[in-house]
Amino acid sequence: MRIYRSPRLLRWLFPSAIWKGADEHAVYLTFDDGPSQELTLWLLETLRKAEIKATFFCMGNNVKKHPELYRQIVADGHEVGNHTMQHENGLKTSVGDYLTSVKEARKQIDSPLFRPPYGKLSVKQYLEIKRLHMKVVFWSWLSYDFDPSQSMDQLKNKLHTINGGDILVFHDNPKAADTLFESLQYAIDFLRQKAFTFKTIQP
Repeated sequence: MRIYRSPRLLRWLFPSAIWKGADEHAVYLTFDDGPSQELTLWLLETLRKAEIKATFFCMGNNVKKHPELYRQIVADGHEVGNHTMQHENGLKTSVGDYLTSVKEARKQIDSPLFRPPYGKLSVKQYLEIKRLHMKVVFWSWLSYDFDPSQSMDQLKNKLHTINGGDILVFHDNPKAADTLFESLQYAIDFLRQKAFTFKTIQP
């Protein structure tokens, strides 16, 4: 079952994490997993034409592989955040190994923003990351653009559940390419018709 909106229980477990943006007249577009050769430049061009700034949560290893794409994200005025070094699942990774991954990624990604891959981490990991003076950022609406079993009609229908202040997750990941090519511009147009503006998550 797809859960498009973040469960209240998670918000209770991590109460000081960022779940929504402060502006109820805006939405916060975010992209996880990049940079990627397949998608990043297309995403940047699409956002440039739409005059939208977004927040990219980057994997350290991908930044090492594609430093020029990371620099272009920053040069275009988008915010960036830490998404670990290798997309570790916090619930399957020790606290020590997880923190090592976050710290290694921080050498590549100049940002205090952090988003846990899969949205999964332990309370202990969460507290240790906060001790690094990092802001843990979750989301309030997930696109499932990585899921090939989701139809485009299903995704478009779920756009109607987006509210002001929502943090939206899409992916800068080849697995999401086919969906993004068709859905991103549609989503931007739909949200603008609902009179939402677009903002970035501030460090």
